[in-house]
Amino acid sequence: MSPPTDRSDDPSRNHDRAAAAPRPPADNPVLVEVTRGDMVESRHRGAFAVCDTQGRVLLSTGDVERTIYPRSAIKPLQALALVETGAAEAFAVSDAEVALACASHDGEPLHADAAAQWLQRIGLSVDDLECGAHWPYHEPSLRALAAHGETPTPAHNNCSGKHDGFLTLAKHLGAPTAGYIRFEHPVQQRVLGILEMMSGLNLGDAPRGIDGCGIPQYGMPLGNLALAFARFAEPDDQPERRQAACARVRRAMAEHPVMVAGHERFCTKVIAATQGRALVKTGAEGVFAAAVPELGLGVAIKIDDGEKRASQVVMAGLLDRLGVLDDGAQRVLAPLLSPSLRNRRDETVGAIRLAPEAIT
Repeated sequence: MSPPTDRSDDPSRNHDRAAAAPRPPADNPVLVEVTRGDMVESRHRGAFAVCDTQGRVLLSTGDVERTIYPRSAIKPLQALALVETGAAEAFAVSDAEVALACASHDGEPLHADAAAQWLQRIGLSVDDLECGAHWPYHEPSLRALAAHGETPTPAHNNCSGKHDGFLTLAKHLGAPTAGYIRFEHPVQQRVLGILEMMSGLNLGDAPRGIDGCGIPQYGMPLGNLALAFARFAEPDDQPERRQAACARVRRAMAEHPVMVAGHERFCTKVIAATQGRALVKTGAEGVFAAAVPELGLGVAIKIDDGEKRASQVVMAGLLDRLGVLDDGAQRVLAPLLSPSLRNRRDETVGAIRLAPEAIT
């Protein structure tokens, strides 16, 4: 499929403005329907934006100016600080570890072990992680851990790789490792500066919250999140060291997709099936983002009710609309374009599908 035509009215409308306070809710369109039998049982409303590096919105629906928290979708941008400061080189961080720094992983052994070994190599331990511990999301890994009478450590936290990266950056900057998750810490201030340049926003007065793993979150319009990922895809207007950092993070995600999520996860399947032509990253509460390097485009999605099942279907549909999925990728990802709804007997009883006219 051919890329969409330009539908923007003001090419600069997403640039250089502060993130405003959250706008009053407006009715976004229905993007996804969930059917059971012949009836639509549930509907998911939301918005999406596809931007180029100039901030032109090429494809959109819904309120893309509404302020959202990017959540974990923004991890590849946060990982840029690890690379562009020279911390990754100084501490011999591998590409697999760079991919882990971008991850919301399932806590499989390859994830938890890599996170723990990385810390050991830089002279720290899982006790230095300030992300908290939770059981692996990967059920076989959870069962294996419990069967051995073990409990999860912070290395099993789905954000442990990102926190490994923050700790590595703290050591490289000569900053304290304790408290690295605080807004005022040099690590988070460095990350904030990158997010501002990539999104074209002054985030000093943006709405601020705390993510599930303890780090700051900054509210930004959905369109600016798409712009940030377009610049990640094609960072020609960024400083040279950031261009190199973007290239390395993109390469790491493309070459190690299983480190970004897990063997059974949407992100890993899409990155692998497209061979890195689409670098997708999920976030909590129905957020999804993607960089499409060959087109120089960024994609950002927010589902109003926070449902991941809907954001995945919209992301798959947008990648198809943008022509990113070749025949091979379409065959592999067919179950993700319109997933079946299955009962406890593993029988197909419905579907999760794009609503009519959701993506035009």
